[in-house]
Amino acid sequence: MRRERESRLFENPFKPHLRLEQKFQKRGFQLIAGVDEVGRGPLAGPVIAGAVILPSRIPSRSIIWQVRDSKLLNGKKRQELFQEIMERALAVGVGEASPEEIDRLNIFQASLLAMERAVKALKPEPDFCLVDGIAPLNSPPSLAVKKGDKLCLSIACASIIAKVVRDERMCQYHQLYPEYNFARNKGYATREHKEALYKYGPCPIHRKSFLAVKISLERRGWK
Repeated sequence: MRRERESRLFENPFKPHLRLEQKFQKRGFQLIAGVDEVGRGPLAGPVIAGAVILPSRIPSRSIIWQVRDSKLLNGKKRQELFQEIMERALAVGVGEASPEEIDRLNIFQASLLAMERAVKALKPEPDFCLVDGIAPLNSPPSLAVKKGDKLCLSIACASIIAKVVRDERMCQYHQLYPEYNFARNKGYATREHKEALYKYGPCPIHRKSFLAVKISLERRGWK
């Protein structure tokens, strides 16, 4: 019976729910944050994390119930949901790790750092965190949830916050470094981006520890 009850928490993975949050509220935790990051794969730019504390009850008519993993939504829908989350959430926090920190720490540790910073930015502070991925945070108490952005509503909301903030940041970087077309590729390893990288070499926001960037440095005889 216990396994059956636990399995219900993970049904319908494409429609995030609040059952995980409610499960831990019953254990005495009141303010539960969902945490997620965006930007592990790109060759350039920071990794950005979002943290969101949702109300314990959300009206059935709220468009927050339309939230999905940010990768499953187009830009217009993400922006619409971003505004709704900012208005309805009890708290929203954003954290980041810079390209320099990514190169120094590695992308996995930098992602954890960005998520910890997002949680610290929450006011009020959470009692417990549900973290997308395989590793919990050092504090506060937390649970790592595989595919959490598809299962857990607060994590899915955090993924949208992180995605919208990072996309806007990359559009700003496009103004500084237009030759890489960051407004379109957001720093990901598209063919266009890699061709520009090999032609012009890396700019200050490229991740020099990533293979494609290392190759561009070697081709140009840079260290």
